Order: sequence, then C-alpha cells, then structure tokens
Amino acid sequence: MEKTVTTPGGIVTKEVYTDPVETSGLGLPGEYPFTRGPYPSMYRRRHWTMRQYAGFGTAETSNQRFHALLEAGQTGLSVAFDLPTQMGLDSDHPLARGEVGRVGVAIDTLDDMKRLLQGIPLGEVSTSMTINSTAPILLLFYELVAEAQGVPPQSLRGTVQNDMLKEYIARGTYIYPPGSSMRLVTDLIAYASQRLPRWNPISVSGYHIREAGATAAEELAFTIANGVAYVRAAMDAGLAVDDFAPRVSFFWNSHSHLFEEVAKFRAARRIWARMMREKFGARSPASHRMRFHAQTAGSSLTALQPENNIVRTTVQALAAVLGGTQSLHTNGFDEALSLPTRHSATLALRTQQILAFESGTTDTVDPLAGSFYVEALTDALEDEAAVLLDRIEGMGGAVKAVEWMQSRIEESAYRIARGIEDGSITVVGVNSFTDEDAPDPSISRADPQLEMSQRERLASHRDNRDAGAVEGSLRTLSEEARGSGNLLHPMRSALAAGATLGEVSGILRDAFGSHRPL
Repeated sequence: MEKTVTTPGGIVTKEVYTDPVETSGLGLPGEYPFTRGPYPSMYRRRHWTMRQYAGFGTAETSNQRFHALLEAGQTGLSVAFDLPTQMGLDSDHPLARGEVGRVGVAIDTLDDMKRLLQGIPLGEVSTSMTINSTAPILLLFYELVAEAQGVPPQSLRGTVQNDMLKEYIARGTYIYPPGSSMRLVTDLIAYASQRLPRWNPISVSGYHIREAGATAAEELAFTIANGVAYVRAAMDAGLAVDDFAPRVSFFWNSHSHLFEEVAKFRAARRIWARMMREKFGARSPASHRMRFHAQTAGSSLTALQPENNIVRTTVQALAAVLGGTQSLHTNGFDEALSLPTRHSATLALRTQQILAFESGTTDTVDPLAGSFYVEALTDALEDEAAVLLDRIEGMGGAVKAVEWMQSRIEESAYRIARGIEDGSITVVGVNSFTDEDAPDPSISRADPQLEMSQRERLASHRDNRDAGAVEGSLRTLSEEARGSGNLLHPMRSALAAGATLGEVSGILRDAFGSHRPL
C-alpha cells in the first residue's frame, strides 16, 4: 500500500500529477521518452545516491575520509585520483614530482587499492571512480580487491567514467591516440558486460565540457554526440546494443540557473531515448532510459566570499534533484581554495540531506512538470541541441568533430569571461556586492611528506614481488596490445602478479604511442 505523504500544513500529496485533460503530451515518469524521469516512483521510493567525491594524499587518509562520510550518512563512494594516477605514471616517475596525492589519492599498486578500500564492504556499497585513461587498470584493481574480500564480480555495483572523448575536447588527461583510447573504452565495456553485470562501464561526461565554458545546449549536444560515438564503437566491436546500453550512464553539470538546468536534464533524457530507439534500434526500455549522476558546478565557486558558495551549491543541487538525478555530489564551499576540509565536505553532504528530508521536493515525482516556462525551456534546449548534433553528424561524428567542439567551447568561455569582466554577468562577491573584509576560511593543505612515503612504499613493493612473473605478464600484455584481443584479461593478469599502474600504462604507450594535440 502506498504511503501517505502530506505537506507540513496537512495537504495530501499525490505521487505524480498529470494534466487532467491530457493536452500536454508529457506522459508519465518511467515511460518513454522519459522526459519526466527514468522511474515511475523516483524519490518516493528511494532517494538519489548521495555520493560525495573524495580522495587525497595516501590511500590511508582517503580511506579515513570515506569512513567519515559513510558515518555521516553518505550512501555511495566517489573516488578522486591524483594526476599521476590519471596519467598512467607511478608516484616515483620524474613527471609526478609535486603532484602525488595533491588533487586526489595516489594509487600505484594493488596494495594501494586494498588500503584505500580497507573495511568497506564492496558487496554492499556502490563506488564511482572518476578515471579515464587508466580506467581499465583501476576497475581491475577494484575487482581484485573485491575478490580478496570474497565478493563475486556479479555483486559489484558502481561506475568508472571511462569517457575519453571529452578528455580530448575539454579536459586533457589523455595518454594514447584517440583510436587506441576508443579500443580500451570498448574493451572495458565488453569486459564488464561479461563479468560485472551490475557495473556501469562508462559515464559519458558533460560535466567537464560545461566546466570548460560550454553553454547548457552545448553541454547537452556534445555529451550526447560522444555517447553516440561510444554506442557505435561498441556495436562495431560486435556487442549487441541491448546487451550493453542499459549500463551506459551519464554525468552532468548542475549550474546556477535553476530552471535552465532542470530543463536540460529533462531534454537530455528525451533526446537519448529517441536516439537509442530510432537511430540504434534498441528495443529494451532499459536501453532507452538515461540514468545520470550530477555534480554542482565547480567553475561557479569563488575564492572571494567563499561562504557564498554554500548558497550557490544549494541552488545547483536543487536543480539536479528537480531534474531527476540518480546520484549527486555537492561541492564543498572552500574548493576554489583547496581540497575540501572534513567540515566543508560534511556540510556539503548535509545540503543534500536537507533537500531530501526537509524541502518537500521528494514528495511527488517531477514537481515542475507542466510549468509553461520549464516546458518551453526544455523544448528550446532540445531544438538547439538538435542543430548542434546534426552539425557533428555531418562532420562524421564526435571523433572527427573534436576540434570544432573545442573551438565552440572556447568561444562560449570567452563570452562568459568578458561578461563577468564588463559586469553584464553578475557574480556576487566578485564583481558586485564585494566585501574587502570578508574572513578567510581554514583550508586543507597537502602533507609534504606524503609523496616521499608513497615513493618508499612503491620501492618496497617492487623489491618484494615476483619479478619474473611480472616481467612475463607484461610481455604477454605487450604482445596482445599489438593484436586485436580484449586487453583487460592480460592487464588483469599483470596487475594480479604485482605490476604497477605505471608499468601497465607504459607497455600500452610503447604499443600505441602517445597523443600529441595539434
């Protein structure tokens, strides 16, 4: 029997509201084309996953933060990795100097991953890993740790970002040329479809595209264009669309214009549903259904008057919830200054909990449906995105349109920067309503000794492993990389034998080469 939900004043709230004369054509939540949400009951049945992004320094310090967030009520993990890990470099590589553990956790070996996940029941917690070029390696580390815990791969739930196209377009943590990167993307999708049926093997990211300066419509179009490219690549590799498409997920930015962001999320679901059914012939409703994670906009955070960021983040989180997100990260107010402190990270989590349990936004499904303004914005964004998608398709798809998308983002970023500079775009506390005496918050600082301790741990690992087994497994990986088989199987063998992240990445660099932008 459905539970009764009332407002504080005692008004009974329906699970879902519809147009009594059915003139809007919106349909119901959980029904194609999913404009009103991917599931019929949405948050009346279960709240979104509260998944705060965390990771810094060593595996031990990050593990402590994970446990603190879980104890504070977080419902899923989200791991940030440092730049050397993202770029396939061990912590003792010369190019890693000064960056070890600085913007995320340093993971060189399987032992590091075991320490990162110490005491966390991997069969019960879902984990998101924001990792791209080295996504296969980190996923395999995760699977091997779960195996040591006695958790079967069929029970693992989570996501690896594994979205390489947006790295060439907007972010830059690429290693290999695009063709080789696409091979690894599809190899991971195929591996997960066979061994990890509850895992999302790709999270197509608009977040970084928006952070680089794209408009809402550009974020929408460029992200979906990348998603189309991944679906094509997987099908070209021999996968049936309905076998993998239900596990394709998305990652969107939630910016400050409340209504445009809500409309963007609604339009995204509608465009993707039609794309999957009409372009790719997917038959399963699960293949049509877009599920996504959202994160509040890091680029909107200001170092001046940083407490204002609490309000910005709240508005952005509200947009994601009203837009129907499946999981959410809310930024710490101090992130324009440093990695978030434990205090700011907890406060960001509390923001989600207040929205979930106090605001009333979860009492009914799609509460803004039927708003003349929201529906008009949804249609306008869909139309604008369609024009951009047609342009990309005419160029031969997202891979061939990378430079054009880059130029569009640069133009949009320039317009925004000029608007802030000339005052036509208001940023409270920066170009309007400034306060010279605003207090500085305490900030998180990296431990200068952590890089040395990570290097020492890595040297000890190399001294105590079976060097012959590692050498043999890396030789097999090198041979397979020059062939056409799925590379995750030889990569798994090498990592289980004790090979490091940097060594496996180095073998692939030798086979594929490194990408050099024009």
